[in-house]
Amino acid sequence: MARPSAMLICGRHPRHLYVANRICQSVDPVVIVQESGQRWSYQKVRSKLRPSEIAAKVWRTLRDRRRYADGREARFFFGDAPPRLDRHDLVKVVPHINDPEVVELARRHRPDIIAVMGSSLIKGELLRMGRRGIVNLHGGINPHYRGSDGIFWALYEGKPEMAGMTVHFIDASIDTGDIIAHVLPGVGPDDDEMTILWRGFRAAAEVYAEAIQRLAAGEPLGVPIGERGRLFLLRHRTAVRDAELALRMRRGLMRGVSVRPETRWFSPTHA
Repeated sequence: MARPSAMLICGRHPRHLYVANRICQSVDPVVIVQESGQRWSYQKVRSKLRPSEIAAKVWRTLRDRRRYADGREARFFFGDAPPRLDRHDLVKVVPHINDPEVVELARRHRPDIIAVMGSSLIKGELLRMGRRGIVNLHGGINPHYRGSDGIFWALYEGKPEMAGMTVHFIDASIDTGDIIAHVLPGVGPDDDEMTILWRGFRAAAEVYAEAIQRLAAGEPLGVPIGERGRLFLLRHRTAVRDAELALRMRRGLMRGVSVRPETRWFSPTHA
């Protein structure tokens, strides 16, 4: 069977680049889209000026600067090599994922699958493109942890057994498309949010690649989420909540935790 064609929509963190590289190994990649984040609108500026949004953005910037400055994520996925896309020759940078140029790229290449790993919320016509659909890798277990920072919220709520990833179809809402697979990377007493997240991306990259192959072969995958669960937005994660989780971790939240790695596939024929 010929390799399926795929249009990739890829974030810029090392974990996103790693997943994109793994996908490219098993498909015929036609274009890799990345956002520059330079497009602004009145609505976007207005939303960013809300006090809750400003506070969340400032805290996230400070936290992420500290989190990524040590290069641990880059080393986890790439060792001593610099993080990079293997097929950098296919990269197309756009101001925003909903730029009309992205729809035009999908229309021109007519990929079997549009594979997403890190992007802004996708809207409009692009949702209906990709002959076998548009699929996303989400850092959380849907429907329980939709939106941002799913691993964090699982730990914050004292549910390390729910710390994992979801491969799912994208629809017009946020993380509500049919679920293809849950990927639990396994959790142990020495883990924290980032080690679980990184192992989740590494394990899910294999599942994601297999899912694309199975979808391209015509296998029915994906079941409705049933319930929507709670939607966690960026502003819900505050400095206070980060401090609360850090304190619980120091007091032994992860003591004795042992969650085995597991992949759960979802198919309408086995629902």
